[in-house]
Amino acid sequence: MTSILVAGVGNVFLGDDGFGVEVVRRLHARRRDAWPPDIRVIDYGIRGIDLYYALLDGVDLAILVDATHRDGPPGTLYVIEPSTNNTNEGFKGDAPPVLLSPHDLDPAKVLQAVAAMDGEVGRIVLIGCEPESLGTEEGQEGRMGLSEPVAAAVKEAVETIETMLENTQAQTTVVNAGRVSQDHWRA
Repeated sequence: MTSILVAGVGNVFLGDDGFGVEVVRRLHARRRDAWPPDIRVIDYGIRGIDLYYALLDGVDLAILVDATHRDGPPGTLYVIEPSTNNTNEGFKGDAPPVLLSPHDLDPAKVLQAVAAMDGEVGRIVLIGCEPESLGTEEGQEGRMGLSEPVAAAVKEAVETIETMLENTQAQTTVVNAGRVSQDHWRA
């Protein structure tokens, strides 16, 4: 069985950084019935250590949803498959090369820590959105709520994720159909 994790990442007190949290909220709001048992859709917010443990358990597909600076216009949606290569190849020692603070959620650090502990994550996809404002400009201490262009991108992100989940479920059904024993169909 394929296990899929959709992880909303971000801080709702920093404006557009709350993009991933809002996408997960909308995914749940659009769902009429329970998610299939192999799909988990979770708002991790700033709980990087919880995301770390979820990925360490192993998943076939991890869809991380977060605000992402890529120098595009605010509200631009990106679908990125980050490299899983270990950037600490020369590391030797007893401690993992990346240490996580329970309050530090940089998805790249989480993925490095999972790799350092030999966690298995099949495919990783980042659904990112170019932020307009984190509410920290000009000495501000943050703000709640998404900017207009980022709020408009939430619907497209939700639809993109739903399509990915449907396609993955369809592929899994076809693959698993060939593994059923003929004895299964006998009365």
